[in-house]
Amino acid sequence: MSTVVLQTASVPASIRVRDLAVELGPPHARIATLDGLDVDIAPGQFVCVLGPSGCGKSTLLGAIAGHIAASQGSIAVDDETVDRPHPERGLVFQQHTLFPWKRVIDNVAFGLKMKGLRANERRAQAAELLELVGLGGFDAHYPAQLSGGMQQRVEIARVLINRPRVLLMDEPFGALDAQTRRMMQSLLLDIWAKVRTTVVFVTHDIEEALFLADRILMLSQRPARVIADIAVPLPRPRRDDTTLDPAFIDIKRQCLALLRETA
Repeated sequence: MSTVVLQTASVPASIRVRDLAVELGPPHARIATLDGLDVDIAPGQFVCVLGPSGCGKSTLLGAIAGHIAASQGSIAVDDETVDRPHPERGLVFQQHTLFPWKRVIDNVAFGLKMKGLRANERRAQAAELLELVGLGGFDAHYPAQLSGGMQQRVEIARVLINRPRVLLMDEPFGALDAQTRRMMQSLLLDIWAKVRTTVVFVTHDIEEALFLADRILMLSQRPARVIADIAVPLPRPRRDDTTLDPAFIDIKRQCLALLRETA
C-alpha cells in the first residue's frame, strides 16, 4: 500500500449499541423504527445488516453516523457517546454525493480542504486514494464522465480520505449491474484488508452479505430488533467460488428461513 495511505490510516473503532430505540416522523405521527437494539461490534470487523425492506436498517446506520437521534438508549464508538456526525464515521450511500462541477481529484480531496490542509498535500493524498480504488489516471475527469461503479469508487475514496475509524455503507452497490457489483464487492474487500477500518454494511442481498461479512445481523420487521447474529466462518480472501462453499450455502438457507419468518 502506498506511503500516504499508510500515513492516513486510523485505528479501527469498536461500536456499542445499548437498548436503542428510534422514532421518526412529526410529533403527531411518530413511527417506531428501532426498538431495544443491543449490538457490539469489535474493532476492524466487517458486519452486514440484513432484514425485511423498510425494517430500519438505514435508520440504524444513520443513528451510528450521528445523523439520527436516539429516542432511547445509547450508541458509543470506543466509549465515546455518539451525539452528532463526525468525519471518523464515514457514510457511503447507494447514490453517490459527488460534486458534479468538481474534478474527481478535487471531489476526493474536499474533506481535507475543510481541515485546512495545503492544496499540494490534499491532492497528493487524493491521488494515492484514487490509486487504491483503481482510478489512477482519472484525476481530471468529472463524475458524469465515469460509470456508476467508478463513481462509487470515487465516493469511497472521498470518505476514506478523512481516515474514518468506522465505515458505514448503505446499500452502496444496489444500483449497479450484477457484474459490476461483484467487482465492487471484491474491490471493497481488498481496500478493507489494507485499511482495516470497522465496516457496517447494509444490504438486502443475502449473497452479498455472505461474500463480504464476518458477521450478519438479522433485523426483524419494524420496529426492528436483532433476531439473529450469525458468524460467517468462510476463509479470506473471498473468491467467486466462495459462493459454492457448503458453509456459504448452509448460512444462506438459514438467512432465507429467517427472512421468511419475519415476513
